[in-house]
Formats: sequence, structure tokens, C-alpha cells
Amino acid sequence: MKILALDIGDVWTGTALSDASGFFAKPYQTVPTQELIPFLQGLFQKERIATVIIGHPRTMKGTASEQTKKVEQIKAQLEQQFSSHTFILWDERLSSKRAQTLKNAKTKDEKIKSHSIAAAFILENYLQFAKPITAD
Repeated sequence: MKILALDIGDVWTGTALSDASGFFAKPYQTVPTQELIPFLQGLFQKERIATVIIGHPRTMKGTASEQTKKVEQIKAQLEQQFSSHTFILWDERLSSKRAQTLKNAKTKDEKIKSHSIAAAFILENYLQFAKPITAD
């Protein structure tokens, strides 16, 4: 099964998917946040996804902000809508900034795409954490 990551913003939500083995994260698509539920309905029918990682925006001091509360509310809505899926909040500090720096986003299209790149950074971080440690 693949793992999906979401970088939820007020206007846009970036998405990223892992490969079936859970080793690689790849930017997928950026969608309007208001269309997130229909987008996920279609994606869940198309792809085998059980786990969704949601970027958890905290301040650099680790405290909650208004955006933190918004994302937590959206997570609760998604859990209600898609009860057969697992939703995990994952620290996203610096992922959006890292994505914009990497892409050097200047145009509107590049800025929109940077959301899915940020989601890939969130997913990559999660996959590295979740990867089993093997002895050599």
C-alpha cells in the first residue's frame, strides 16, 4: 500500500505519494483545499492508500498557531469522512520554506506546485522515521 502526505494550506493543499514499498516520496498534485474531500474520494478509489500523513504546522518554538488549529480541524473532518484510513499529524516545520527555496518559486504555477513538493518533504521525513532499522 502507498502512503499519502498532505500539506494543507488555506487555499491550496499539496499532495505526495510514496511508492508501494514505502521507500520513496514523490510530489503528486496540488489541489484547492476546498476540493480536498472530493479529490481524496477519487484518489482512494484509484490508489491503495491506508495511511495519510498530514503536515502539522507548529511554530518554530513548537507551539500551536491558528494554522495548527485549522489543520487539526480538517484532520478531524477527514477522519470522519474516511474512517477506514489512518491519519497522522507530522511536524512540517520548514518543509514549505524548503520546497520554495528548492524550486525557487517565482511564478504562480511554481508557487502552487511548491505545495506538493512540501508534501513530498513531509512524506520523505515520515518515511525515514518509519523505516525499520536493519543490522548489517
